Amino acid sequence: MPHGQLLVERLREAGFAVDKVEAATGGVVAVAGLITLQDGRQVFAKTLRGPETDVFAVESTGLAELRAGGGVNTPQVLCASPRLLVLERMRPRRDAPDFWEQLAHMVAALHTSTVTDRFGWHRDGWLGRMRQDNTWETDGHTFFAERRILRWLPEPLVEAAFDPADRRALERLCTALPELVPSQPPCLTHGDLWRENILATGDGAPVLIDPAVSCTWPEVDLSMLWCSPRPPAAERFFAAYREIAGLQEGWEERMPLLHLRELLSTIAHGDDDWGAAEAVRKTIAPFRRSGGG
Repeated sequence: MPHGQLLVERLREAGFAVDKVEAATGGVVAVAGLITLQDGRQVFAKTLRGPETDVFAVESTGLAELRAGGGVNTPQVLCASPRLLVLERMRPRRDAPDFWEQLAHMVAALHTSTVTDRFGWHRDGWLGRMRQDNTWETDGHTFFAERRILRWLPEPLVEAAFDPADRRALERLCTALPELVPSQPPCLTHGDLWRENILATGDGAPVLIDPAVSCTWPEVDLSMLWCSPRPPAAERFFAAYREIAGLQEGWEERMPLLHLRELLSTIAHGDDDWGAAEAVRKTIAPFRRSGGG
C-alpha cells in the first residue's frame, strides 16, 4: 500500500477527516506525514507497517513523563493506538545560539529535577525497531554495560560487523566502566537526543520528540548531541548546560564511550552506511590486546 494511502486509511479509522498528506522526511522506522484535516487543522501522524506493537503507547507515555516529570516541552498527543500516533504539529527549530541555550536550560532542568536512586524505567521501551531493555538496576555501571552495550552483541548484524577480538574488547571496556565513568546518580533522560528530535513550538521554544526514555546518567543524553552532527550554534548548548547543571571533569572524553549504545543500535538496524562500526572500533581500541586476544 502506498505511503500516503496507509496513513490516510489509519487516520480515518481513528476518526480523523483527512484532506491532504505531506510525507515526512528524516525518519527511518515509521510511515509519517504532516496531515491537513478537513477543518483546516494540521497534525503530525505516523504508523508502522507490520505487526502491531506497543511502540506508540511507549512513546506517548515517554512524552507525557518528560513533560510532567521534567518540565520538557513535548507535543500534545491527540491519538495513541497500536496502529497510529497523532501529535500536534510542531515547527522546525531555529539553529541560533539563543535557541540552543533555551534547550540547555530545559535539558538541565530535566536532569536536575528528576534525580532518582535506580537505573531503568517502569517499562521496556523502543529504540527504532528494537526493544530497549529498561529493567531496574541499582548499579549504573552494570546497567550501562548489560542493558546498553552488551545487549546488542547477539544481534545478527552486530555479530557480523565485529570479530571475536572486537567483542572481547567491548567486554573489557564494560568491565572497566567503574574506572572510566565516575559515579553519577540517575535521572530521567530523553534517550535519543539528537538534532532531528529537536523541534520548536509555534512561538519558537525548543520541543523534544521521539524519546527513548529511561533513568540513567545525564551524560548519556549529552553524548547523543555531542557525537552526532550538529550545527555550529549548538556549541552554546554545552556551555550553557555546564553553567547550569555542572559537568564532571573529563566529560568530553567520555562522550564517545557513552555513544556506543547508539552506534551499536545503528549497526543492528542495518543503518551502518556512515562508519558506525569504525567509530566503535576506534573507541574500543585501547581495550584490544596485542595479538587480538
